[in-house]
Amino acid sequence: MTTFDVRIWGIREHKGKDRKTGKPRSTYRLRWLVAGQEFGESFQTRALAESFRSRLIVAQREGVAFDEATGLPEPMARALRTRSWYQHATEYVDMKWPHASPNHRKGIAETLATVTPALLASDRGVPDDRTMRAALYGYIFNTMARTAGPPPAKLASAVTWVQANTVNLSALTDAALVRKVLDTLALKMDGTPAGASTVTRKRAVFSNALRYAVELRLLDVHPLSLVSWTAPKKDESVDRAVVANPKQAAALLAAVAAEAPELEAFFGCMYYAGLRPEEVLHLTDDEFERPPREGAWGWLHLSGATVASGRGWNDEAEVNEDRGLKHRARMATRPVPVAPPLAEMLARHIAKYTPADNGRLFVTRRGPWGRYVPTAGQPIPNNTYTTAWRKAREKVLTPAQQRSLLAKRPYDLRHACLSTWLNAGVPPTQVADWAGNSVKVLLEVYAKCLDGETATALNRIALALGLDPTPAPEGEADDQGDTEEAEPPGAA
Repeated sequence: MTTFDVRIWGIREHKGKDRKTGKPRSTYRLRWLVAGQEFGESFQTRALAESFRSRLIVAQREGVAFDEATGLPEPMARALRTRSWYQHATEYVDMKWPHASPNHRKGIAETLATVTPALLASDRGVPDDRTMRAALYGYIFNTMARTAGPPPAKLASAVTWVQANTVNLSALTDAALVRKVLDTLALKMDGTPAGASTVTRKRAVFSNALRYAVELRLLDVHPLSLVSWTAPKKDESVDRAVVANPKQAAALLAAVAAEAPELEAFFGCMYYAGLRPEEVLHLTDDEFERPPREGAWGWLHLSGATVASGRGWNDEAEVNEDRGLKHRARMATRPVPVAPPLAEMLARHIAKYTPADNGRLFVTRRGPWGRYVPTAGQPIPNNTYTTAWRKAREKVLTPAQQRSLLAKRPYDLRHACLSTWLNAGVPPTQVADWAGNSVKVLLEVYAKCLDGETATALNRIALALGLDPTPAPEGEADDQGDTEEAEPPGAA
């Protein structure tokens, strides 16, 4: 806190003897009050005491606020508290660590490891890029690693160098330096432009770190307010070229069933129910509400997600993190309809592969060389299901389609599901609720995947004008070359 309640007293001379020589010696003591609290400072000469007293008096006359904790004018107190970017960044990481998820911790470390090379005070003796990155990301900005002990021998010299060679935090009041950091955020490690969403995410972390400095009164203003910098435009809409039609999706799922049958229902949950991969990994037997009869619809009652975070970022030394549903309260659930084909897949899966002790349906079931082994309930690793999906694409798609974006990632099955629901005429509010998105985000993301919108709009205008309906314009057929009418959701 600061105050303008300041009283500055005169200088008093205190005579004594030098402790070493025993000769007479005087010191000069200055005392002053800030908000009723007494502060004092001793000097070896009267000239030094007078100089310091003059600085206090000038600040008082010019209406500068005094810091109640140090008793100094605010600029002097701020200079006293100044610290390097390294000190502030590590303190920021330590402040965020206890309350951040493992993946958020990784995101913070990745951002600070990206900006720190742009905030070096010297390049003399700078470590090579690979070593620097390993020291920043793997040790300096990982609270658990840094507090566990000294860095690994191969990183020790790089860590020591960084500690001593970052700019003072006050240097970030220089708009040119701030712009340099932002330009660094906009590039990948190889120098090519980073994706818009990546830049936005990293800029938010960097901004938050600087806001923390303002909060601690280490900076007067937020440095990003000094710079007019435009981030790359973010286009989050799904390219309709990635969306598989029902026949293609069915063929891909059949290929998975032939190669890795324990993953057929895993991918089926993404295509028929629009689940995210982490939501499928969290799915338990109890969350599957069976259909009342064969050929009817069932329900999934989702309760969370299992996210791969990697070792070293989770407090329990685990590689996975269980968390609540995205965009929902921690204990919230989300109902999702289960189409008859998916209900059949899940029933077959549960009959053949007993759920783990924790009830999870999709857990690691293969050991070395693909041999089936009893499961300990560990989630299926990302590389396991992505490899199975790659093999299915190679088996089903033509070479040209394999080179295209068509169903390139397992996540594209979710895109296909939500696009199917929207094109089937399901209200966006309902689709958003089942998908775990907001309506705004849903329509922005899937705007390019909605078929027949032009014909519908023209027919409405024609109806208003009393004209005959307008035939659908050419080019609104399926992008993958399949011009047959799309099968309804749930069709085999």
